[in-house]
Amino acid sequence: MEISALAMYHCLAFIWYFFVAYSITNVRTEERPSEVFLYGGQWKYLTVLNLVLQAVFYGVSFLADVLRLIKKLRCAKCVISSRDLLFSVLAFPVSTFVSISFWTLYSYNRELVYPKSLDGVIPLWLNHAMHTAVLPFAVLEILAMPHRYPAKKKGLILLGFVAFLYISWVLWIYSVTGEWVYPLFALFSPAGLAAFFAGSLAIIVSFYNFGEFLNRMIWGQSEFCF
Repeated sequence: MEISALAMYHCLAFIWYFFVAYSITNVRTEERPSEVFLYGGQWKYLTVLNLVLQAVFYGVSFLADVLRLIKKLRCAKCVISSRDLLFSVLAFPVSTFVSISFWTLYSYNRELVYPKSLDGVIPLWLNHAMHTAVLPFAVLEILAMPHRYPAKKKGLILLGFVAFLYISWVLWIYSVTGEWVYPLFALFSPAGLAAFFAGSLAIIVSFYNFGEFLNRMIWGQSEFCF
């Protein structure tokens, strides 16, 4: 894809994610069911954090495209490095995990992840913007251009560290409020919850590996060309 076309795509994607993140974080207080959006607000939900992550990623991607267009190659190399790290370690695996895990659990029992009371708060289009559209956006990014993946050990350590931070945030919220971020967690014993978190981490690692595989299958080992 031409640089100018990439710049337009990344700009539009950034605007879209900024709009979606703004929409969910500005749901009017009086419309919220009492059990939703307590301590930690929307920032306890991985879905909302992912929207912010995607907005940051596409903003960085747009900046890299602009720098390439104006021939600021030295600055562009640094920004491209940050862009590729964001995409490989976080943007692709987290988006894939959010979409697939949400709809799998939703199909099994929606009350475990998205209580029916939310239907009166969050419109259907916004639900799909948060939980459905994120996956094709992530796949389209791989199809649009190659990304340099870090060394496997470095990538997995960074991904594991971010997962640890989020799990710590979830546990902290429970310790303060006595309520789980997702009703699903209340079904587990401490050992079961630890196993669930470990299994979730294994799944998101598999999505990291899958993204790397797709990138290599489509683009090979070639470096990004300036």
